[in-house]
Amino acid sequence: MKITIDYDRCEGHGLCADQAPNVFSLDDDAELIYHFDGEEVPGDEVAAARAAIVSCPVAALRESS
Repeated sequence: MKITIDYDRCEGHGLCADQAPNVFSLDDDAELIYHFDGEEVPGDEVAAARAAIVSCPVAALRESS
C-alpha cells in the first residue's frame, strides 16, 4: 500500500505518529514526516499505517494504490 498525504490539511496533531511511529513522525516544527514517501509501506507496518489513516482528525491521510 501507499499513502497520499494532503500536507495543506495536516495540522500536526501527531495521532498518526502515535499509531504508526515507524511510518510517520513530526519534526521540531510539528511538520509531518512520512518515512515511505513515494514507496510502498512495508507489509509489517500496513496495519499500523491504516490505523494512522483512520486516526487523522482532519482526514489528511489516504490510502492509495
